[in-house]
Amino acid sequence: MIKLQPVLKDYLWGGMKLGPLFGRDNGGKKMSESWEVSVHPDGESLCEGGTFADYLRAHPTAVDKEGSDFPVLIKYIDAAQNLSVQVHPDDAFARREENDNGKTEMWYIVQADAGAGIYCGFRRDTGREEFLRRVADGTVEELLNFIPVKAGDCYLIKAGTVHAIGAGCVICEVQQSSNVTYRVYDYNRLGADGKPRQLHVEKAVRVINFAKFKDETGSGAPEQVAGGTLRRLTACSYFSCRELALDGTYTECNDRSFTAVNVLSGEGRADGTPFRAGDSFFVPCGEAFSLEGNARIILTCEGEKE
Repeated sequence: MIKLQPVLKDYLWGGMKLGPLFGRDNGGKKMSESWEVSVHPDGESLCEGGTFADYLRAHPTAVDKEGSDFPVLIKYIDAAQNLSVQVHPDDAFARREENDNGKTEMWYIVQADAGAGIYCGFRRDTGREEFLRRVADGTVEELLNFIPVKAGDCYLIKAGTVHAIGAGCVICEVQQSSNVTYRVYDYNRLGADGKPRQLHVEKAVRVINFAKFKDETGSGAPEQVAGGTLRRLTACSYFSCRELALDGTYTECNDRSFTAVNVLSGEGRADGTPFRAGDSFFVPCGEAFSLEGNARIILTCEGEKE
């Protein structure tokens, strides 16, 4: 098990909650995102001796026995303002057009202000022309499916789903290792340069799923295990996520996949090393690990093979 150090991102919609929640310090500046477990060149996590990507290159079977590329990027997001209405492409489109992976992602709600929520897909089947008209006249939010959220909620956002994180949400996001986003509406906000932020409507309409949103998250009920309770959050071909409510000592050994360990709250010990909220670890494939204490933890592994 190795401990990872994050990369902080400062975007105009971010806030200051990642400091008290996870011990992050950005020199007094707001923190929009904290990239916890990442090999993406736009923000590589660090570990003892170099980058996480360096570690994986030196340990080619750490992800799985087949020596696969690391498939995910795990981050914390603090939305002090609404994020833009956006969409991500699938693998085929992203690799052809952007030389990057597509992006399917999972949102786990860490904290939510009263009345906060997220936008996921469309409230009803929607046509391309109506969507473009609504983008142009600033009423696209009326087409979107708004979901009020609370801590512990989880949603799978597949590639092609129009979405936006609403103000007041702190989210743990597990996504494909990608940084491709197509903005379609941004509330006429200005960027740091004083100009409207770039939109990508032409590419967006080529990848959007215009059908009414269908929730395919597939979360389960908590199950008692030695050391606490374990709950399936979601699974797809790219990642599989569980929530561990640690209350004692939990041990595991996954001989099929790596395990990423993200501590959302509480404290304890990981293989004997003290941890606290905000700490993130990587466990190589086939390595047993032990978590002891009282904490809420997200465990992420490789996806379910199709």
